[in-house]
Amino acid sequence: MAGLDENNPGVICPENPQGSLRGGGVGKYPTATTGLNRRALSNINRNIIGAPPYPCAVYKRGLSENAAICDKNPPIHAHRPITRKFAAQKANMQQPKPEEIKNSLLPEVSAVIDVEDYKAAGDVPMFVQHTEAMLEEIYRMEEVEMEDVVEEPVMDIDSCDKKNPLAVVEYIDDLYDFYKKAEASGCVSSSYMLQQFDINERMRGILIDWLIEVHYKFELMEETLYLTINLIDRFLAVQPVVRKKLQLVGVTAMLLACKYEEVSVPVVEDLIMISDKAYSRKEVLEMEKLMINTLQFNLSVPTPYVFMRRFLKAAQADKKLELLSLFMIELCLVEYEMLKFPPSLLAAAAIYTAQCTLSGSRQWNKTSEWHTNYSEGQLLECSRMMATYHQNAATGKLTGVHRKYCTSKFGYAAKIQPANFLLEEAQA
Repeated sequence: MAGLDENNPGVICPENPQGSLRGGGVGKYPTATTGLNRRALSNINRNIIGAPPYPCAVYKRGLSENAAICDKNPPIHAHRPITRKFAAQKANMQQPKPEEIKNSLLPEVSAVIDVEDYKAAGDVPMFVQHTEAMLEEIYRMEEVEMEDVVEEPVMDIDSCDKKNPLAVVEYIDDLYDFYKKAEASGCVSSSYMLQQFDINERMRGILIDWLIEVHYKFELMEETLYLTINLIDRFLAVQPVVRKKLQLVGVTAMLLACKYEEVSVPVVEDLIMISDKAYSRKEVLEMEKLMINTLQFNLSVPTPYVFMRRFLKAAQADKKLELLSLFMIELCLVEYEMLKFPPSLLAAAAIYTAQCTLSGSRQWNKTSEWHTNYSEGQLLECSRMMATYHQNAATGKLTGVHRKYCTSKFGYAAKIQPANFLLEEAQA
């Protein structure tokens, strides 16, 4: 390291082999720094860098003790206190906390500028105003980020079934993605009755209301009922049927659904008996052949019940919510106008309506929205129609679903007060 000549401050002399400066002292720094040395360094800096155009800015009392601001490079000695203080802070620094790390990323203008001194003097520079505006914007963004952090997370509804091979957790999401894409193949037009010349939607409702009672008396599986209704609608959408054969279509559709879903299938004679012997065995078997060929043997279609099981799991439903949801969707099976909604939306809307009915307010969390792919706004139209059917379930002639769900086996779900507030909101 080079030293300075004591007699001539402008001349630099070489360092001693021992590493000391000429003028006394051993080591890197001299034992005493004379005033001449300080002036010599100052003169050198002025010669190399040039004097600052605003010398008063270095010694202005409005600046903090730790630093000074100047439009150009300040003298070297003006920065020494800052270097020493920061070195001491670094030496004594402890493990920072997460919030300290985050705050350290913000510009520490307050450590360099004493804003209050400027404000007291009534003269706030433009760069100070910009700095305050920037900090306010950063604080506002932090508040928005904190609001996003507390947002409701999506639950892993399959975590408890990872050891259950029947739950097929590895590809259950892929299965329901396929069901969602394939549900259109099992849907029919909501205006197909215009092609029928001898039957109407009212007759269809009477048939399905009767089949719901037959299904209940035979104690068949839930999947059988939904598949039966699907087969009837798909057959009537492409095949004209006379009025006196409509009940035969319903009985035959239930026979096919039982063969597809049930372990123990009712015999043909049982179905003939339940229809008051209106048809012979031969007529049932002939209609079975006609129906299965018309549908091209395609019985593997996703019905509302397929989606219902998954969506109930996403809603963390108890038995009461499950029975009320099934009651809602069976009310829709009877109504011809509900054919305009796809099966997945019917299932999601039934669960949403049941939650609103039990809680008395809107209930639809992020987990249900994620697994159903339906937002609350997409379900409102269908849900309000379900609430209307719930209000009128005990009136009129088609009360089979209401009677079924007024029993203890189904938890007296039909006796629960409907979600009238959904209809009141629509009228307001």
